[in-house]
Amino acid sequence: MKMVSAIIREVLPEVSVPMQLRSSKIATMASNRSTGDRFQDLVVPLLASLYNHACWLARDMAEAEDLVQETLTKALRAFDTFETGTNFKAWVFRILRNTFLTSRTALASNRTVFLEDHPDAAEVADPGSTPEFHAIQLDNAAAVRRALEELPPQLREVILLCDLEELKYREIATVLDVPIGTVMSRLARARRALRQLLQPTFGGGV
Repeated sequence: MKMVSAIIREVLPEVSVPMQLRSSKIATMASNRSTGDRFQDLVVPLLASLYNHACWLARDMAEAEDLVQETLTKALRAFDTFETGTNFKAWVFRILRNTFLTSRTALASNRTVFLEDHPDAAEVADPGSTPEFHAIQLDNAAAVRRALEELPPQLREVILLCDLEELKYREIATVLDVPIGTVMSRLARARRALRQLLQPTFGGGV
């Protein structure tokens, strides 16, 4: 039986970061070059993850790009509050989420209310080279994406942070600003719901 987390990591494709984000010069706005360089070193490896999560939050690629740009600006401005030795990814993801919750359109505000108020193989030679393998992967990715989209936003967010972004429970609690127990409860419900949704595609393998 394959874990839901393994399926998510295996079949969801990596997102392509927009050129505008890849070439962002936000770090040049830092008060000094040393700060800008440190910020750049930490944030560049996370651009794809930030953009991917922003897409899931905003459900619009252009808005997600704006959201990440705004997040980077705020993160750099607040960079002196980041504690060296702690998890930068959790820190910047919390800024991303808070930026989404406070700065989106009326439609996103409606999503925010929902977000907060609804708690409740055989070995073969190079299989990746065959068209059939690619077709199966595409079908599986589409099935996982559809299943994730059917989850309530708060369950979708916690399972993406845990199983795709691989944050620890404590880090997820920091991002979402909820107790660890709430994270664990939501994650259990999310995996149970996702497993049911994926049964038609993966059968007993999930």
